Amino acid sequence: MRTTTIAAVLLFATAGCADGPIALPMAQITINTSSGSNDFMVEVASDPASQQRGLMFRRKLAPDAGMLFDFHKATSLSFWMKNTILPLDMIFIRSDGTISSIASNTVPFSTAPIPSSEPVRAVLEINAGRAHELGIHAGDRVRAAIFLNGN
Repeated sequence: MRTTTIAAVLLFATAGCADGPIALPMAQITINTSSGSNDFMVEVASDPASQQRGLMFRRKLAPDAGMLFDFHKATSLSFWMKNTILPLDMIFIRSDGTISSIASNTVPFSTAPIPSSEPVRAVLEINAGRAHELGIHAGDRVRAAIFLNGN
């Protein structure tokens, strides 16, 4: 399977920096863990342009906020942190909504690839350390409209 390289955590297109962030659709998602549920209000990046912008240049992210990258079908992915100020946790999610893997505390501005361990449908980016703080692990379930299992 071909690996799709995504400039994952980008928010502004070079030409659009002066205009500020582009508003994306919002969605509430829930992550069910063995210790309870955690709700997040996320921006949904579901097209190549918004996925390319991602969270680039963001200086802050609310504790229960994030960005959900929806690729519409399972594929092998590789993200990076180029031009990303905030350290993030990247949660790789299978098509059925289960968490495949988590890349914790990613390094700001790094161009090192952060690959999925298997084909996934989506990636959730949240503040670095939140997955550990909330007890989110591989195998936990993400409930969201895109997975046809809730919210």
